Formats: sequence, structure tokens, C-alpha cells
Amino acid sequence: MKKQYLALATLTLFLGTAALVSFTSKPAPPKRVVNNPPYTKAQIEKGNYLVKIMGCADCHAPKTMTPQGPVPDPMLGLSGHPAKIPVGKVAKDALTDWVLFHPMNTIAVGPWGVSFAANLTPDNTGIGTWTEEQFIIALTEGKSKGIRTARPLLPPMPWPNYADMKKEDLVAIFAYLKSCKPIENAVPQPISPDKL
Repeated sequence: MKKQYLALATLTLFLGTAALVSFTSKPAPPKRVVNNPPYTKAQIEKGNYLVKIMGCADCHAPKTMTPQGPVPDPMLGLSGHPAKIPVGKVAKDALTDWVLFHPMNTIAVGPWGVSFAANLTPDNTGIGTWTEEQFIIALTEGKSKGIRTARPLLPPMPWPNYADMKKEDLVAIFAYLKSCKPIENAVPQPISPDKL
């Protein structure tokens, strides 16, 4: 009888501990699966062409310095401002009298504060979890992460220039970006003027 009570007490303790652990530990968030339509080779090639002539790498590609100035670093693609590079000190008059750019051209400072070029690669720290619709909203409506209730995209992102782009061109750009090498780089959040 004593063994039965001991076994019952042990089982109760085990089940109580298991229940406590299950209620207190958070499950890992589900991995978001994005089902974008398959893209053709022609769409990807057109997107590559558009990304090049639109100058996306001017801001979204980290640079290496050459005798002719900064050029996009081919190893880092369109991965945005490198998270490991700090902003540095920003003069207060830069917020009203100037628009300044970091030598890598991935940070801009002006009346809006400090903005960082986004990671456009298909890594989850970039546009890896974005849908085609989100991309189109970001470029044509100027909404962060392509979410209509999100903050506006900050300068110098010239999204108003793309507001009237044909959908087929926007889809081609997205197709190309989704075909690029994913690069993990969690770009810093913008800094508002009052935080400087």
C-alpha cells in the first residue's frame, strides 16, 4: 500500500511539473511560410535590369572604398546598412540645415532623424517573409514592410517615384530580389530627431 501511495505521489508530482512547464514556457513562434507564385526566368532577368537602372544598390548595397570612391560590395549584395556599423555622432544642425550620408551611403540623416537602407535580400532579416503584395504596397504607398498601418518609409527612399509603376515591373523587381542570395543582416531601426 505504501508503494502505491509513493508511486501515486511521484506520478502526481511529475504531471504537476509537466503542466507547470507547459504553462510557463513559451512555444517557439511558428515559422511564417510565404507562398509567392513561381517566377519565370524572364521576370527575374527583367527585375535585375530594373534594379540596376533604378540605382537600388546606390543605397541598399554596402560599399567598399576604391580610388574612385565607394562601390557596391558584391559579397554583401543588397543587404542594406550593415548592423555592425554604428551611426556615430550627429550634429544637431544636420537635422535642420543638411541632409547627410554615411560614406557607405546606407545611412541618411536629416530633419526626419536617421534612416538606414533596408535589407532587400530574401533572408528573414530582409524581405524573406514578405509577400508580393507587401512589396508592391511598400514601393507604391511608401509603407514600412508593406503594411498599410505601419510608419511611412523615410527619406531618402524615393518611393513616390515608383507610385505609378506598372505592376508587372514591380513583380519583376520582387522576383529578382527573391532570387538573390539571402544575407542575414538585421538593419537598425530609424532614430527619431528627439533621440539624437
